[in-house]
Amino acid sequence: MKAAHFSKVAFAEIFFRKLLSLAGVFIIIILLAILFTLFISSFPAIRTFGLYFFSGSTWDPVRSEFGALPFLIGTLATSLLALAISIIFSLPIAIFLGEYFTQGGKATFIKSMIELLAGVPSVIYGFWGLFVMAPLVRKLELSLGVAPLGVGIFTASLILAIMIIPYSASLGREVISLVPADLKEAAYSLGATRLEVIQKVILPYAGSGILAGILLSLGRALGETMAVTMVIGNRNSIPNSIFSPANTLASIIANEFTEATDSLYLASLVELALVLFLVTTFLNTLGKWIIHRMAVNR
Repeated sequence: MKAAHFSKVAFAEIFFRKLLSLAGVFIIIILLAILFTLFISSFPAIRTFGLYFFSGSTWDPVRSEFGALPFLIGTLATSLLALAISIIFSLPIAIFLGEYFTQGGKATFIKSMIELLAGVPSVIYGFWGLFVMAPLVRKLELSLGVAPLGVGIFTASLILAIMIIPYSASLGREVISLVPADLKEAAYSLGATRLEVIQKVILPYAGSGILAGILLSLGRALGETMAVTMVIGNRNSIPNSIFSPANTLASIIANEFTEATDSLYLASLVELALVLFLVTTFLNTLGKWIIHRMAVNR
């Protein structure tokens, strides 16, 4: 009976291990299938335009002339500006929750609110940006002597910054809470203040993990579609300021994919999707690798 029981347990263990391995392989197959599909569908545009696709500034479906430079600039401008704004808030939140209020009612409430922000649908952020943020930006533009459009790169960056704060703040809190207590106690024993411990012990030790959280947030910002589409202004030209209307890789695909009846037009949009897929995959992989190396070195 014992031998039969052990054989059943061993069989169940092997079956479960094989099932998990199959699930992992299935995920890899899906990613490769997405990459292969995007490459094959965009190959006509790759063959026709080559590197000009990334340096051209004209997007004209009527003349079948497609250049992605305005969308690359719009994507980088909105994402990097949103990242810079979000760091101002996400890093203090991470330090507050990871060092000052690690437990208790206040910490639980703030963590819940951060998780709630991460779970709000992007279209809600887009509506809020149109009805609340755009009028405020319009007033700012009037005071600066800029055309009071209300929508543009700056408005989209503000919305994106709010959307990515939960990701970078949560990861930052996790890595800050993992700083060994003996390092902090040693600094305190030498007479360091709490601010000095944060500056000279916690932030240097958790710096790579915080950087990983920033990279993952950047990947999230690059791929955001609906909220950005609603507040960026959707202009297919190179922006001349942060208040100018523009388009991103994701927003141009969302706006024009249903109108793409020509094969070269459709292939150009799919090539934009391929570029976006490769960039976000690289950033997410790099962020995960930094977190893994941090865990190994610890």
